[in-house]
Amino acid sequence: MKKGIRMMTVLLMSAGLLAGCAASQTERTEEIQEEGEETMAYTEQEIWVENGEKKIYGIAYIPEHEEKVPLVIFSHELGNDHTSGERYAKRLAEEGYAAYIFDFCGGTVGGNKSDGTNKELSILTEVSDLEAVLSASKTWEFTDPEKIVLLGGSMGGLVTMTAGSRHQDEIAGMILMYPALSAKVDAGTELYQSEEEIPEDVSLFGGWLHVGKNFITDLWKVDFNQILSSYKGHMLLMHGDKDGTVPLSYSQEAEIIIPDCEFHVIKDGGHEFFNQPFEDAMEHILAYLKAQLGK
Repeated sequence: MKKGIRMMTVLLMSAGLLAGCAASQTERTEEIQEEGEETMAYTEQEIWVENGEKKIYGIAYIPEHEEKVPLVIFSHELGNDHTSGERYAKRLAEEGYAAYIFDFCGGTVGGNKSDGTNKELSILTEVSDLEAVLSASKTWEFTDPEKIVLLGGSMGGLVTMTAGSRHQDEIAGMILMYPALSAKVDAGTELYQSEEEIPEDVSLFGGWLHVGKNFITDLWKVDFNQILSSYKGHMLLMHGDKDGTVPLSYSQEAEIIIPDCEFHVIKDGGHEFFNQPFEDAMEHILAYLKAQLGK
């Protein structure tokens, strides 16, 4: 990293229609100075992506660079929203990578800016959302379409690995953080023998989230081991040793299944990475991107 003063310019800009996506009219500029460090300036741009009749809200973090740049697409955890990816997106943009964070349709507990409700949500609806984002992102003027990497946490990790395995020839890499490979157990899929037995309202995690029966039926359709074993590229997998939501053992087993896996246990990392675990995860992410993209 260069020494000096760190400068960050953030701009929410109106760019009209961009591959069927509209940008905001809001503008703000700020400067951050930190002694001993200089990073790349970047802009923020709100971009909407259409997926059928639904609209997906997201924000792109774009380094100020004359050429097209690699893009990392972040998929958030179940119940979270795009803001859980902000710290990753900002750091990536400072390092010269574009990043896009977005709300899954119906995937947030309160405050979802994308269309859809929790009752419509399932792993496959989220996969469809990510596929729509991936398709649109290849047309964005700042994106190098040959250098798109998918990054996802928890449920977003499941979605990332599913969409990524389907579109291996369209992505340059895949990063999974504490993927929710325990989802079938957590959702109680084994409690039902047929679709008729599943209630219209399925309560998850003590009532924290209420979903529809398609949440269960779509989990039935997905074979996690088959998906993991089918990805032929080099994959980065990270899991915290203090994760109280998805046991570390799930990722330890996944490492064996994935043909080409770089696996790191994040010391003191919980279910989401903050503080030093975040810094450790970012170190691995940046090293992976440099190796995969040659940047």
